[in-house]
Amino acid sequence: MNDLCADIGYKSINHYGEQLCGDHVDVVEQEDGSTVIVLADGLGSGVKASILSTLTSKILSTMMAAGLSVQDCVSTMVATLPVCSVRGVAYSTFTIIHLLDNHTAELIQYDNPHIILLRNGKATPYQKTEHRVDNKKIFFSTIPLQEGDVFLAMSDGCPHAGIGNTFNFGWKEEDIADFMELITPIGYTAKTLATMLVDECDRLYDSKPGDDATACVVRIRRREPMNVLFGPPANRDDSGRMMSLFFSREGKHIVCGGTTASIAANWLGKQLEVKLNFELDGEVPPIGSIEGVDLVTEGVITINKVLEYAQDYVSDNLAYQQWSLGRDGASLISRMIFEEATDINFYVGRAVNPAHQNPDLPINFNIKMNLVKELSECLKKMGKHVKISYF
Repeated sequence: MNDLCADIGYKSINHYGEQLCGDHVDVVEQEDGSTVIVLADGLGSGVKASILSTLTSKILSTMMAAGLSVQDCVSTMVATLPVCSVRGVAYSTFTIIHLLDNHTAELIQYDNPHIILLRNGKATPYQKTEHRVDNKKIFFSTIPLQEGDVFLAMSDGCPHAGIGNTFNFGWKEEDIADFMELITPIGYTAKTLATMLVDECDRLYDSKPGDDATACVVRIRRREPMNVLFGPPANRDDSGRMMSLFFSREGKHIVCGGTTASIAANWLGKQLEVKLNFELDGEVPPIGSIEGVDLVTEGVITINKVLEYAQDYVSDNLAYQQWSLGRDGASLISRMIFEEATDINFYVGRAVNPAHQNPDLPINFNIKMNLVKELSECLKKMGKHVKISYF
């Protein structure tokens, strides 16, 4: 067992004029700590391609997660996939990345562009063993993982970007590798890297993609715990226990809420200061500071904004520039728990805030609890490990 983990993110754009994407990505975590990532590309575009790619990725990820051997899964899938009588190619191609306890990566590639491995920020060749499965060419690779490794899987819509427009023969895979070499060392998340690559493909297509394009990025990194304190406990006598547990945990500490911050400051024996001159975005209240705490913010309004960013992040990631550059409390929390953290511990107080009982205010106890629940669900979709403790 090591302290490495996988940051996984993907982004797709549809063929111009189509409402459904013909590519599909599935991520399944297994009980033994392994992870299966499948990127499938259905032939053509639209509804038919979407159904084929979804079935392919679901079948493969489910079989592998059930413990079947890689060879059995691939053999079954390849034998099942029909071949187009006109083009002579499979109705769906696929790429599999199987992470074994974040120690080894098994790569299985069938007719998709080959996975690009970036190690130490540079595109690095790796050994591929060719096998014939039902007369179909499958490439297998086994790669010991290192911290900082980045795997880029993609559908053929990425290297086809710009054909006949920006480039004569499309955006070649070596050019894509060069592009990734420029942005990977900056430290972006896997989701952001995938988004930047697909956005560049969209630009090369002049915003009218001639094919579905999908990028899936897997970034190997060390675990980074983060602790979030939100609201005072229902019983005042539990304040000391809550603070003791919160501050004893490894990692950075975020305190949300005015009353909560006052309790934390008293427990630490430090002064709570509000930064009224700090940059505001007009929607989010100002932040504060307590010596020994990494970030102090307002409570419900700030967390609600973080939830908005989280919901956008797991879908189209359109608000990235707003929270990645903002200096308000919601933006700062978003950067810390979206980009830095791998394991997030929430310490949530059940106390009812009298100020929230005003019927003219759109805030109540249930909304506060739902914020935590919905935010944790979004974080899980990002691949974070989330634990919630109530007081």
